[in-house]
Amino acid sequence: MDFQLALSAWFIPPLALLGGILAGLAAHAVLHAIARHAAAATPFLIDDLLVRWLRQPVRLGLMLIGMLLARNIAPLPEHIQPAADHIFAILWIAALTWIVVAAANLGEDLMLARLDLDKRDNLRARQMVTKLKVFKRIVVVLVIIIALAAALMTFDSVRAVGASLLASAGVVGIVVGFSAQKTIATVFAGVQIALTQPIRIDDVVVVEGEWGRIEEITFTYVVVAVWDQRRLILPITYFIDNPIQNWTRTRSDILGTVFLYADYTVDLDGLRTELMRIVKEDAGELWDGRLAILQVTEARERTLELRALVSAPSGPKAWDLRCLVRERLIEYLRREQPGALPRVRIEEGNLDMEKDSEESAESDKPQRLAEGNDKTGPE
Repeated sequence: MDFQLALSAWFIPPLALLGGILAGLAAHAVLHAIARHAAAATPFLIDDLLVRWLRQPVRLGLMLIGMLLARNIAPLPEHIQPAADHIFAILWIAALTWIVVAAANLGEDLMLARLDLDKRDNLRARQMVTKLKVFKRIVVVLVIIIALAAALMTFDSVRAVGASLLASAGVVGIVVGFSAQKTIATVFAGVQIALTQPIRIDDVVVVEGEWGRIEEITFTYVVVAVWDQRRLILPITYFIDNPIQNWTRTRSDILGTVFLYADYTVDLDGLRTELMRIVKEDAGELWDGRLAILQVTEARERTLELRALVSAPSGPKAWDLRCLVRERLIEYLRREQPGALPRVRIEEGNLDMEKDSEESAESDKPQRLAEGNDKTGPE
């Protein structure tokens, strides 16, 4: 009789819990297959996102529901009921937290799907993406902190410590403020960037002498995708404390410059005509049609400094357009105006005249000496 009681008390409840877990997994597999099939049959995005983000937290929830039903069917021994209730409470907190975080990710993806970063004028889209990503991280961090606090408060000892800490909250606040001032400053910098937006996702920037795009903005750091596929990782406070170049702060189009050095004999009108031909015929989508001019910006001892100013719809296209214009103008000078390439002149005629004048001065010197002796000699 005692053996049967021990068997029913120690073996049947764990087996029932295991059965509840397996039942929850089976129910999740069936429901997930039905939901995935239904989502594939509709043209809407939201059902696909629901299947993607809620798959794992719903699995945990169904397992907990199965375990709860199993506990009602086969109750645990009374002396371990409090510990089991405590564990279940923590698991339910974790499941609810997971669902809220998944809902935040789902909402972010749903909003991002409506934004087009590939179009030419994507300023509003970049503003919304930056705000969404930063505020989603704020929500996730706050939810996790609240969940951890709720899980800790299920312990009696932690509640007692919390009550004592509440009495000395002022001192604790001062100590925490001094010890975590850098962390707090970093968090506030992230919020400030989300609100004021000196930089945004996909902005073209020049930082630390590197040209690249803002790829990711987090609470503590910013990732800049450099043009050669390197990643420059900077603390987020860097963008608050240091000056940076933001090429797409208000709009994406930009001006590009090309400097050339040519001889004073260069045909400027011919070079301007060639520049217009290059941007209209060779540049394609690199030139946006706003501006293409050639100016003499400096007259030096041996060369003229020429500046070609062209407009492009974006930073990367401006770089490609500058390289194209530079190559084509140099090729034009070499082919059509080779005499206009930079050169060093030696004027042979001037050198011969100087040499003749020096020889004449040398030949006249004995005659001047003789005339001088005639005037100063004895009578």
